[in-house]
Amino acid sequence: MLAALSACIIKGIERVASVLKFDLRGVDGVRQDEPPKMEPITYEIIVDSDEPERRLELLHDNVKKYATVFNTVAPGTRLSGVLRRKG
Repeated sequence: MLAALSACIIKGIERVASVLKFDLRGVDGVRQDEPPKMEPITYEIIVDSDEPERRLELLHDNVKKYATVFNTVAPGTRLSGVLRRKG
C-alpha cells in the first residue's frame, strides 16, 4: 500500500509539473517502516527545484487533489505530509 501511494505521489508530481511548467530536477521521499501499521501515514516529499515557495505549495496541492491512490487512501487514513525543497 505504501509503495502504491509513493508511486502515485511521484507520478502525480511528474504530471502536474509538466502542466504547471514547473522547473524540477528531482524528487526524493522518506517513509517509516516501524511500526508496521497504516494509521497514520506521514510523508515527506523532497524536490530539487528553484521554484518559489508558492509554486512548491501549488505543486503539493495539485498532487493531493488529483493523485488517484492518494485520494483513495485519504478518506480512511490520517494522511499528512509536507513537500519541501532539497537542502
